[in-house]
Amino acid sequence: MTAIGYVTKDDNGSYKGQLKTVSIRADIDIVPNRDKTTATHPDFRVFTQGVEIGGGWIRCGENSGKEYVSLSLAAPEFGARKLYANLGRAAGQDEGSVFALIWNPAD
Repeated sequence: MTAIGYVTKDDNGSYKGQLKTVSIRADIDIVPNRDKTTATHPDFRVFTQGVEIGGGWIRCGENSGKEYVSLSLAAPEFGARKLYANLGRAAGQDEGSVFALIWNPAD
């Protein structure tokens, strides 16, 4: 599993951090979607520099039963395909509020 960034969870339920790939370095904010009206709407909205680039859905792990956030990101810098990632515990991280953006290739 490849970490493509790290975020820190704030007390208000949002996350702040950075998305990092070979060609992209962007500060991101993952904020709770206070306007969610249906089950299909994302639980979180993802922003960089004030521009919305994706959403996040709370999922439950099949084996662990623990909740995690599944992200779907899209921007011209990514090309025609979406970038998928999950928020998970950072390897070797003792701080409980730090999460890795774990790249989840679609194919």
